[in-house]
Amino acid sequence: MARQGSSGNEIHDLASVEENHHFSDHETSRKSRLNQVFPPALRRKVIAETIATFLLVFVTCGAAALSNNTDGRRVSQLGASVAGGLIVTVMIYAVGHISGAHMNPAVTLAFATFRHFPRYQIPFYAAAQFTGAITASFVLKVLLNPIHDLGTTTPSGAPVQALIMEIVVTFSMMFVTLAVATDTKAVGELAGLAVGSAVCITSILAGPVSGGSMNPARTLGPALASGRYEALWVYLVGPVAGTLLGAGSYSLIRAADKESSVLTTVSSFKLRRMQSQEAEKDPLENI
Repeated sequence: MARQGSSGNEIHDLASVEENHHFSDHETSRKSRLNQVFPPALRRKVIAETIATFLLVFVTCGAAALSNNTDGRRVSQLGASVAGGLIVTVMIYAVGHISGAHMNPAVTLAFATFRHFPRYQIPFYAAAQFTGAITASFVLKVLLNPIHDLGTTTPSGAPVQALIMEIVVTFSMMFVTLAVATDTKAVGELAGLAVGSAVCITSILAGPVSGGSMNPARTLGPALASGRYEALWVYLVGPVAGTLLGAGSYSLIRAADKESSVLTTVSSFKLRRMQSQEAEKDPLENI
């Protein structure tokens, strides 16, 4: 009888091992499929985009909301524009090496259109950007209560005027972005400063006319949190058209790699620094 009991336990243990092994194989297969569709590298990029867009909207919309406030807690319009440019600069240096720091679905679309970004990653980036923007807007709704207008962007005049302004300022921003982010002959170390400055300058001009959104996620987030949807289409069509035109224009004038070898004048702080270092070397080293 003892032998029979022992044999029964061995059979039960063997069945348990086989069941656990089958479960482990199934779990491994599931993780393998997940990694194929959503690999760890892409997950890190999505998380970085979510955080960066959250902070972008939190700062820009928070400053914009306080610039229109009348209860004493106030940020000037110039201060709001500078804050927007600075947060873009900071985020580019913080997560640019991880995700590219797009923070803008229109920028992602333009990069992908001109083959500087994998097209299959567009939905992941857009989801991350809209999630970050919407989350930041509802956090601001709690923190800035009773302020109801949480940095929404609406036309001050006719929607067509705001549309043209959004196209022009987004064109400028994307033109600079594509130049410093993708052209090896540009000064890559200054990418964050260049793009942040472009955002700051254009938002100072566009603020009184269209709000200077240049970003569908930056507009949609506060619109949902504030319940204001006036001329929302302007801030979906304008930035997309502007980024495509800006990226296309720079791609048109960009020097091909084979042409770069015959360029006699290169405006590059990096190249100039290298040349000055070569000139300062001890001439005795070559003897």
